[in-house]
Amino acid sequence: MFVILPEEPDIERNSLTMRRFRWLLRRLFTGIGGFVRENAIDPLPIRHSFKGYRLADLRADAAAGLNVALLSFPQGMAYAAIAGLPIKYGIVSGAIAAVAAPIFAGSRHTILGPTNATAFMLFASLAAFSASDRIFYLPMLVLFVGALLVIGALFRVAELVQYVSRSVVVGYITGAAVLIIANQLSHLLGVDLPETASDEPKTFFTILQGTLSVLDQMNWEAVALALASFLLWFVLNRRFKLLPVFAIVLIVMSGAYELLHRYAGWNLSTFAAFSISDLAPELPEISPRGFFSDLSRLIGIAFSIAFLASLENSVMSKSLASRVGDRPDVNQDMLSVGVANLAASVTGGMPASGSLTRSALNFNSGAVSRLSSIISGLLCIGGLLVLGDFMAHVPKCVLAMLIVCIATSVINRHHIRISLYATSEDAAVLITTFVAALVMPLNIAIFLGVGISIMLYLRAASRPYLTEYEFSEHGELREAGEKRERSIPAISIVHVEGDLFFGAADLFRTQIQKTSLDPDLSVIILRLKNARHLDATSVVALEEMVQFLRALDRHVIISGATKDVYRVLKNAGSVEVIGRRNIFLNNPRNPNLSTRNALIRAQELLGTTEADIRIFYDPNKDRK
Repeated sequence: MFVILPEEPDIERNSLTMRRFRWLLRRLFTGIGGFVRENAIDPLPIRHSFKGYRLADLRADAAAGLNVALLSFPQGMAYAAIAGLPIKYGIVSGAIAAVAAPIFAGSRHTILGPTNATAFMLFASLAAFSASDRIFYLPMLVLFVGALLVIGALFRVAELVQYVSRSVVVGYITGAAVLIIANQLSHLLGVDLPETASDEPKTFFTILQGTLSVLDQMNWEAVALALASFLLWFVLNRRFKLLPVFAIVLIVMSGAYELLHRYAGWNLSTFAAFSISDLAPELPEISPRGFFSDLSRLIGIAFSIAFLASLENSVMSKSLASRVGDRPDVNQDMLSVGVANLAASVTGGMPASGSLTRSALNFNSGAVSRLSSIISGLLCIGGLLVLGDFMAHVPKCVLAMLIVCIATSVINRHHIRISLYATSEDAAVLITTFVAALVMPLNIAIFLGVGISIMLYLRAASRPYLTEYEFSEHGELREAGEKRERSIPAISIVHVEGDLFFGAADLFRTQIQKTSLDPDLSVIILRLKNARHLDATSVVALEEMVQFLRALDRHVIISGATKDVYRVLKNAGSVEVIGRRNIFLNNPRNPNLSTRNALIRAQELLGTTEADIRIFYDPNKDRK
């Protein structure tokens, strides 16, 4: 009888494979950990929140959490309605985001959940989808949004948000608010909008046109209840600002409608109730057409929502941090928004972002730590489990009026005025973004606004400031007057200030060539002390200018060149073209020393020593 044993080489090969696999895993996790540490991302910042935490702090956080939950629950309903989704999606998103986000957030007062801007972008972006496709693709879309935000946080992309003009944000928010109001008009009037083609874009004008076409079907009962809701909201908001006005109006007017429905026969459109079974997690699915087909449909929308969510959260966290003297960490906060959206994608929620209204309420309610956000989220989850049947008693016209009140409150007339009158560029960006938000999809409108803002910035940055200098009777450098002759007609000292990147290269070259048209001019001294960001295009322009002037028997001398400027010139081989003797580096202790030496070099090139060279210069600095 023979027993067949495994061959030794196979055992060794398997063992070697396992060792390699474990080594790769270790390298992977070590690399990820090192990358996270390198980019200053704290994987669990909440662990620092409870040092010295007291019972009084817990009571303060619990009170703040309750106040936020009373606002967050009805707002979640409202924002889901704005997005054209069943209201449970907004409530779930607000609850889950409030629990998940503070674990990773850098700010201690921020509350995450659905917002009006992201809700309407979602509505505008998914308008071309059928109702069933909207529900089917939503989890995957939210997953993409979360993944993009997490990746962006790891690569510190949030820091780039500061370069987005405030006028873009003001124009976008104002346009989105007007769109929200237009979209709620049909619910206020108690009418149903006519069906439109699925590929027809939902803009302000198409929505308004659809509403006007069914105006003759207006339900006066809905209008009356909506107006009563507004009056109650207005009175409470003016006299009892500390109360949860949104929730009170919703409950009172829903109760009033039940009485009118039972005893007066009013019959208005309400929301669909939901049960606990309807709250089962909805995991992202790949359609039968395949992953890449879904990706192509959703990735553009995901980028837009992720960008807006990051922008909203950054503005909001900075606003709150400035009130308490905290230092905002926008990348850490971006990570928290990404994680919140990942959590919402697997629990049946809509996209989440930083809510200014809920965060401000949390702050004003005396919240001490991140625990207030978690408490508010848990209370909303409890509300989801017990208040599902109540939704069938909430008239759509009441919630629509509250949405209109929210939309009007985010239109900041002061910020609009500043953007309109500060500069013509700000006004152009504001108007363009606002109009684009009304006539095209919001995801396109915001990128158009950002694009125009960047274009105008580059235009301004590409205009270097060139000033001709002269020496005063006391030997000090000063700007030359327009009608004043140069003390040394053959020499021109030109001060260059600003960015000399590719966008400014041609203008820089043109301006210098225009200066050289003076027939008496033989030497141009370029003071580059305040010139920045020299690149390949500007270096080529500088070389062409030197060669152009050299052909006219004129010379270019560079003074005050910084180390960065000189490094670029040296690496590009331009030092040899200009001439090493014609370049004088900046001396931080005496900024005018390089110009003095450049003038001596200019005399040498002119073949004279008779020119009167006086410059403010302290020789004792060199001795020190």
